[in-house]
Amino acid sequence: MSTRIATDATRFRWRKLPARAHFVVMPMILSLLMSGIVSSISTIKAIGIADVTAGRLLQAWGVSYMIAFPAALMVMPIVRRVVALLVESPGNGQGSVK
Repeated sequence: MSTRIATDATRFRWRKLPARAHFVVMPMILSLLMSGIVSSISTIKAIGIADVTAGRLLQAWGVSYMIAFPAALMVMPIVRRVVALLVESPGNGQGSVK
């Protein structure tokens, strides 16, 4: 019976998004994490650790994310260009082993 449960669990897999979703999903996750970290730190600093509640943290995070996600979408093309200027492309570098 335990073999059947294990087999059923291995059959369930998340369907991946198509590759074209990469340009939205990456800034979405990045801004979600970064806005959560920054808004939590600034909320704790502003009101003190003793007065922090989950509601206050989530409210600050929500406001931060509403700004962070569109901002990340707007600046991501610029960031990609700057990174391309600073970092060698895979396979084009002098450090590649042959």
